Amino acid sequence: MQRTTIPSLKLLAAAAAVAVLAACGSGGENTDEAVDAASSAPGGLAPACVEREDFTYSGEDGETALDLLLENDPTAETTGEGETAFVTGICGYTADEAEKEFWALYVDGEQATEGAGALETEDGQEITWKLETF
Repeated sequence: MQRTTIPSLKLLAAAAAVAVLAACGSGGENTDEAVDAASSAPGGLAPACVEREDFTYSGEDGETALDLLLENDPTAETTGEGETAFVTGICGYTADEAEKEFWALYVDGEQATEGAGALETEDGQEITWKLETF
């Protein structure tokens, strides 16, 4: 039986970290290849991160859209917190302010009228985030 040594584990952890950092990009670039690379890395992106322009999950009674987003995509980025949180990144893709991009929240196909931190979802609702421009 072959034993794994501490240096081998450190090397594996370092390789995984490099893969995730490379996927995130250093110059603000976000690509489908980056999402694919991070998805296959240990501790990488959520399985639902298939396309960067769309992210969907099911609502749950008593849970906010924000709490469920962070549960379904632990890499999601926000500014602010609670009811005033503003989602800036999903699935490793940060909305580009220079391109006037933002993440829009939809419930059952209709744009939400309140923020993700204030929006309490219900069982069976379809919660979707779409990358849009203004």
